[in-house]
Amino acid sequence: MAELSLSRSKRIINLTLAKGKELGLNPLSVIVLDSGGHVKAFERQDGASPGRFAVAQAKAYGVVMLGMPGSAQMARAEAQPYFIVTANAALDGKMIPVPGGVLIQNGRGQTLGALGVTGDSSDNDLLAAVAGIESVGLVAKG
Repeated sequence: MAELSLSRSKRIINLTLAKGKELGLNPLSVIVLDSGGHVKAFERQDGASPGRFAVAQAKAYGVVMLGMPGSAQMARAEAQPYFIVTANAALDGKMIPVPGGVLIQNGRGQTLGALGVTGDSSDNDLLAAVAGIESVGLVAKG
């Protein structure tokens, strides 16, 4: 099984935060989870609310557990709300189905983990996330 190293996880976070700064976004919180949903790395910018850890983790956790990006989860929630409600129940309420939760994959389509970004609008969180992942030569499925 392909793995995401701690070094690469930290680099993804730093590049995501740099993109947020470049775009003038609100302070971000960024988490990387491995393919089993375990925390690899986390950073919260100065000024970001402390509760953002839980939000970033929930965005990433739902993504890696369902194999479905947050934007796809949101569309599914709008089309079939019962699916997302029951999936969230199955995951002990640990998912937030909105953009900003992104699958991290290698060039062969293997899922290495997930990135969760929160702090600005969900769409802006997604922009920063995709930039961070792609900046290290990986594929972002957001």
